[in-house]
Amino acid sequence: MIQLENIKIGDGYPIVLIAGPCVVENGDLILSTAEAIKKITADLGISFIFKSSYKKANRTNINSFTGIGEKEALEILRKVKNNLSLPVLTDVHTAEEIAAASDVVDILQIPAFLSRQTELLLAAGKSGKIINVKKGQFLAPDDMKHVAEKVASTGNNKIMLTERGTTFGYHNLVVDMRSFVIMKEFGYPVVMDATHSVQLPSKGITSGGEPKFIKPLAKAATAVGIDALFLEVHPNPKEALSDASSQLPLSELKELLTEIKAIDKLVKRY
Repeated sequence: MIQLENIKIGDGYPIVLIAGPCVVENGDLILSTAEAIKKITADLGISFIFKSSYKKANRTNINSFTGIGEKEALEILRKVKNNLSLPVLTDVHTAEEIAAASDVVDILQIPAFLSRQTELLLAAGKSGKIINVKKGQFLAPDDMKHVAEKVASTGNNKIMLTERGTTFGYHNLVVDMRSFVIMKEFGYPVVMDATHSVQLPSKGITSGGEPKFIKPLAKAATAVGIDALFLEVHPNPKEALSDASSQLPLSELKELLTEIKAIDKLVKRY
């Protein structure tokens, strides 16, 4: 179990939501979305960690949006943390980024495409922060044992492991629900990324997606017994500057979370 302020993740505690827009687009969008999700989760009694990437290092097209600038984006995330009293998660892509990100956020996330980068994993572990590692699209779930061991070798056992689908190189991802059972055996909380799992990677000049599968995948993973649910949520996904085809509309979040809470409560009763 990992404790973050008053939030407990794992060991049969109620499911935690990790959610927010894919990338920091501007301050108004980020703060208003964070505030809206905070209200929804407070009404439902669900613990909430805000998520947004302060920059995007892995884009399909050279002309794709990568961010508004690292300093400005991190300052916006700092406002979310301080003004709204919310814990915050963001991605890091190199060891050199960790100091600046750690100064702002509570959880450092290792992107799936970097999940085997030993130097990055060790540097992240040494930060002392909670580390969420996304399972690479090219890895089997049991490979994540070695990934977790790299972080744990630094003395940091505050590790979460996230499923986001496996690709076979044909512009699609498949989620094997056995993955959560396998990764949970390593002793760390497991997370379902229900939005990246519906991507159609590198479909044309941008990644596509099938958002109609977000809800069934989220509910199926909750039924397996995940510890946290990761969702990229945007007020208007079609206008999003990143992952426009795979984010959940903010207007649909409360209904989904109501169902998720009911499933989670039923599963964890036993």
